[in-house]
Amino acid sequence: MRLLILVIPLLLLIAWLPGWWVRRTMEKYHRPEDRYRHSGAAMARELLHRHGLTHVDVETTKDGDHYDPGDRTVRLSQENYHGHSLTAVTVAAHEVGHAVQHARGYRPLQLRGTLVAATRHAQRLGAILMIGIPIITLITRHPAPGILFFLAGVLSMGMAALVHFVTLPTELDASFRRAMPMLREGGYLHEPDYRHAERILRAAAYTYLAQSLASLLNIASWFRDLRR
Repeated sequence: MRLLILVIPLLLLIAWLPGWWVRRTMEKYHRPEDRYRHSGAAMARELLHRHGLTHVDVETTKDGDHYDPGDRTVRLSQENYHGHSLTAVTVAAHEVGHAVQHARGYRPLQLRGTLVAATRHAQRLGAILMIGIPIITLITRHPAPGILFFLAGVLSMGMAALVHFVTLPTELDASFRRAMPMLREGGYLHEPDYRHAERILRAAAYTYLAQSLASLLNIASWFRDLRR
């Protein structure tokens, strides 16, 4: 019991830290807000045009910066879409990196799309199973069905974490094999900013890792609630 008291807070801290680091890095380089002539949206359009991807749209979103391969659209948060900060233009380049991956048939990106679609269904199933645990256990008056449902729920919800871990190389490719060369070849950044841009690109890549660890925290909260 004492070991659990020590281990659980440590695991929670490990799961929380990457997300905190990503947010802190992005926020740090949002200042100054007028560092560049290009806004994030303008940078995205410029890079898309240079790669012949004029059919790819650039839009604002409330769902976090991402590239949607289904709609062939780069979506940026309001802050990055309209902003002229180092974070805004660098994140825009990262998302264009995904658009370039898609255009060139980068297979890991295609695999991620398949896995993400499957994960959505698995998460819904996992949530349903977790809610059904107390009911099934009460009806059968035996703990075994509840345990099986709990394991199924954990596995289903844990798929989100697995997908993000598996697709991390796709994010790193978008950051360092696509976005950074684009920024350097175009001479878009002030020279001292390239090393800072690398930090932002690393944070952009690890956003999904932070989300995967957060999903593990979600499972832990389910387990805590069920024990009450």
